[in-house]
Amino acid sequence: MPYTSWKPGNQPDPEELRARIPGWGADLDPADRPAFPREQPGIATGAHWEIPEQQPTRGGERERSIEHERLTPVFGTAQPLHGLSGRIRKYAYDRYSEGQAAHWLLLVVGDRVDSAGAHVKSLFSKRPDDPITQSGVLGERGRRPISSRLQPGRIDMKHAWLDPILVVGPWVLAGVLLFRLGRAIVLPARKRR
Repeated sequence: MPYTSWKPGNQPDPEELRARIPGWGADLDPADRPAFPREQPGIATGAHWEIPEQQPTRGGERERSIEHERLTPVFGTAQPLHGLSGRIRKYAYDRYSEGQAAHWLLLVVGDRVDSAGAHVKSLFSKRPDDPITQSGVLGERGRRPISSRLQPGRIDMKHAWLDPILVVGPWVLAGVLLFRLGRAIVLPARKRR
């Protein structure tokens, strides 16, 4: 108890607590616990297995934390590990426990690498991402899309300056790289003439 002379070593008597706090200690007696019969060994649960059947792994190993002895019986297969981001995630699972910050930070890095790869892949596809329509600005047409974002009191104003860099930045970078590549190809060809 903060700000009192009571010290942690002075534990009140259970009978005193039971008299003072209605319902205190109601779960101490196993007969009072609603789940108690299920806690008994040998009770019939209706399950036809001791351990559920293991889902087969297709296409290689699945990620498993080092504190677990084996994979869970059922696991997701929608997003298998791939590329550099997959290697980063696999390293996080193979090397660090889930209780360590390094495990989770490496998983975040893997997500960012995967996201950057998706942006790069989009730039070189037939239908690249459109930063204007996908930012949601046109979806707010008629509701002051620009001025409403500049109003004081908006929670996202702290990072609003970063949004154009993240959305338009890859496009500007790709344009600069294409310009330099084109210039590197055209200038030597002109000098040969």
